[in-house]
Amino acid sequence: MDLFEYQGKELFSRWGIPVPEGRVVSTPAEARQAAADLGGKVALKAQVATGGRGKAGGVKVVGTPDDAEQAATAILGMDIGGHPVERLLVEAASQIDAEYYAAVTLDRRAGTAMFMVSSRGGIEVESAVEGSMATVHVDPLLGLADFQVRSMVFGAGLDPRARPDAARLLPLLYRLFVEADASLVEVNPLALTPDGLIALDAKVSLDDSALFRHPDFASFKGGTGRPDPQEAMAAEAGLNFVKLDGDVGIIGNGAGLVMSTLDVVAQAGGAPANFLDVGGGAGAESLAKALEVVVAGPAVRSVLVNIFGGITRCDLVADGILEALGRTNVEVPIVVRLEGTNAPEGREILARAHHPRVRAAAGMLEAARQAVEAAKS
Repeated sequence: MDLFEYQGKELFSRWGIPVPEGRVVSTPAEARQAAADLGGKVALKAQVATGGRGKAGGVKVVGTPDDAEQAATAILGMDIGGHPVERLLVEAASQIDAEYYAAVTLDRRAGTAMFMVSSRGGIEVESAVEGSMATVHVDPLLGLADFQVRSMVFGAGLDPRARPDAARLLPLLYRLFVEADASLVEVNPLALTPDGLIALDAKVSLDDSALFRHPDFASFKGGTGRPDPQEAMAAEAGLNFVKLDGDVGIIGNGAGLVMSTLDVVAQAGGAPANFLDVGGGAGAESLAKALEVVVAGPAVRSVLVNIFGGITRCDLVADGILEALGRTNVEVPIVVRLEGTNAPEGREILARAHHPRVRAAAGMLEAARQAVEAAKS
């Protein structure tokens, strides 16, 4: 779950990381009042769940409440990367002496958290070179050690004025990363001001799988933008779903099999519309919901159901497909490949149904070819 900046800064404040005073507004009049409350000179920032808002004109610094109202009128309603701007964060402007970068993320290859600090923040972080970026991997059992903090502070070449605050703030960022079950905590820029270091931006991604441990994060869900309807359907049904850009819907049981199915569809000249894993013990109900989710995609022109029956029984899969067809208006061809436990029984169930949308395939490559051809026809 990717948070908006104002939500990330709410977490920063909880963990003792200093942020500018600000207000979230949704109308130009509210922006004017917020600017007046904050002293006149403010920064207005579009709250969208995407990057590039500065280059798109979604960030403006103004000097008076009147200017804030005009700027809000210009920004609200903008489309930034396909995301309409519905809210602004109005913050008291800061005097910036230097901009740094700091982030904690998960290095999946190393299997540990990776901490990065650079003396080049803002847009310059993209051109950070050796000598300006310090990186450490943090042992999940030992945590962030003092010597690692010093290594980053001095290794990144931070201004001596910033080092005491940095030595205090970096452990707080790591604590937030761990205690909030985040997959990313990023500050860009981490600004050096006359009053010390302050987080001028906040990018936080939370692990959805750990939200049960954080009931106080429930309010963030409604604020992360309009959810994709398919993704919302899949989440409600407890299905592992990732939307892609193709036109061949994919349903399988087991992440490995689904990934292989994506590759085979590409090999057959097609483009997968999604990744959907119904899990190892999928039954009729979950298959029915999976099919409903996949065909809800407007770009889907065919569906490939690829099931290897281990724990899952292929006859139940066949029942689930027919059940879904009975309660969902499916207008695209469905190619089904069943193998494993009760596969002959499953294929027999589908054959007896004589459904005009269902096609059987003997192997995975043949199933992929049929699904791709159906999508193109």
